[in-house]
Amino acid sequence: MNAPLKQHLIDPEICIRCYTCEMTCPINAIEHDDNNVVVNADLCNFCMDCIPVCPTGSIDEWRVVKTPYSLESQYGWEELPEQEDIGQNEAETGLEALDDAMAALLAEAHKGAGGKATAPASAAKPTINMYNLGKPAIAKVQGNYRLTKDESHDVRHIILDLGALPFPVLEGQSVGVIPPGEDTDGKPHLPRLYSVSSPRDGERPNFNNVSLMVKREENGLCSNYICDLEKDAEVKITGPFGATFLLPDDPDARLLMICTGTGSAPMRAFTMRRQRTLDGKSGGMVMFFGARTQDTLPYFGPLSKVPQDLLEQHLVYSREAEKEYVQDRMTAEQDRVAELLNDPKTHIYICGLRGMEEGVEKAFTNIAESMGEQWVSLRDAMREEGRYHVETY
Repeated sequence: MNAPLKQHLIDPEICIRCYTCEMTCPINAIEHDDNNVVVNADLCNFCMDCIPVCPTGSIDEWRVVKTPYSLESQYGWEELPEQEDIGQNEAETGLEALDDAMAALLAEAHKGAGGKATAPASAAKPTINMYNLGKPAIAKVQGNYRLTKDESHDVRHIILDLGALPFPVLEGQSVGVIPPGEDTDGKPHLPRLYSVSSPRDGERPNFNNVSLMVKREENGLCSNYICDLEKDAEVKITGPFGATFLLPDDPDARLLMICTGTGSAPMRAFTMRRQRTLDGKSGGMVMFFGARTQDTLPYFGPLSKVPQDLLEQHLVYSREAEKEYVQDRMTAEQDRVAELLNDPKTHIYICGLRGMEEGVEKAFTNIAESMGEQWVSLRDAMREEGRYHVETY
């Protein structure tokens, strides 16, 4: 009988198919097909390089097995299998069999990836990976609108019409856009992931469409392709992806949203959903939104029309005369943030560039200490309860 061993796996339900782990793996132990991203047990040496780059924590899954799951079986999964019944002591021993150095790497990786994510208890059940690389959905561009005044900071609002094609997507999920052409190896380009910026019933109520917010990046293959799309152009998309960064359906849930740039896409979707379903009477939404300048802040005009009793807004700019980052405003509003942290109905959402995490974590640490709490313990408890959500890139 084989001795139990630890196997590294990826949660297909949470994975958003961004392929960052595969591109990061130094020994090519991670691969994908049209359906899933998987780990080759014969190659994986537990180096942990893939853990901190994952935006969802889906990469950080482990099972103790007597026979490793094959690539073929992993490719067919829609969700992770339960831990095999190989004896509780053997399983616990196998999972704890990391040496001190590897355990330290794993702890640091958890910090960078935001830890393992859990969906809000009241969130709707998401549809995952309905359309993939082998069978993408074909959408038609319904509109392409510029969101920023700064000529050097081109951010677009793209509306994609699915026609009669079913594409059930929830606020907080992502879709993949497949740029046309092939890479230098002659292979089709992998999809690029974008958070949905419209609510589940469409940019307009009961229309089968979905909106994306896309920033044009210099030499960006997919971003330039999308930003240049003309009305009625056809686009190949995959998804939906993501099963944890979701909006609670509990109308009493309070949202603390912290975002920068295009990280505001899911926050817009959350706000529109609540505006439609709660008749604009939510009052439980607070947003700290950072940009370089007012002219680079997406949706600045529409945001000014959202009632403060629906969405309490703190807009900050890092390149204006009064230089300010989101963590600075959080500190200035620490009593408000502390009040939210004390409420068991509060859900925290953080989305934007990965570099924002350190400052936000420091602000939360200081605010929690002012309350007599340890932020790490509070954060981890909220995460386990499905009330702490991070997606940075």
